[in-house]
Amino acid sequence: MIELVLASQSPRRAALLQQLGVEFRQQPADIDERQLSGEPVEDYVARLAWEKSAAVQAKLDDTTAVIAADTTVVLDGTVLGKPEDHFDALAMLARLSGREHQVLTAVCVRLGARVEEALSDSRVLFRSLTREQCEAYLLTDEPWDKAGAYGIQGLAGAFVETLQGSYTGIVGLPLAETWELLQRVGVTTGLESSGDDAGDDGE
Repeated sequence: MIELVLASQSPRRAALLQQLGVEFRQQPADIDERQLSGEPVEDYVARLAWEKSAAVQAKLDDTTAVIAADTTVVLDGTVLGKPEDHFDALAMLARLSGREHQVLTAVCVRLGARVEEALSDSRVLFRSLTREQCEAYLLTDEPWDKAGAYGIQGLAGAFVETLQGSYTGIVGLPLAETWELLQRVGVTTGLESSGDDAGDDGE
């Protein structure tokens, strides 16, 4: 069995990866996550996922698979990262209010010299929010470690009127793309086991 390492300390990504029925351990990557001057957003998130996986793989042997991801919220072509303080978070929520924004999550899986990548592109429409609603949300612990100052899996799920794309991608790890990448490098998930069992039952 191939050992798998998640290059992240995010409990959200860990919980999503657990849904696929794989065993793994977490080892966060320490990289510079700043966007380069003139760097397209799609290239930016893909680069960060690539660099996170490379940084962790460099500390392991070639028989261990590494999975890394990066999620970015984009509005009017501008990246909305993790808020620096209360006023930064409030400004982000005010900008997202009543608007549709883009959520990009890049995933990179490495095993030895093999590198597999995918990009999830989703659209989220927020309802119009009052200043009081934003302030109430900022009293919680949710916004501070999340791109765009919100977590769709928490209280901010009530802000969302519609979404197009991958819900799990918006949370931080698109399961459809992740499953495919793990299959490509030979990491067995619970879905392969379940599929075999279902086939046996049908015979």
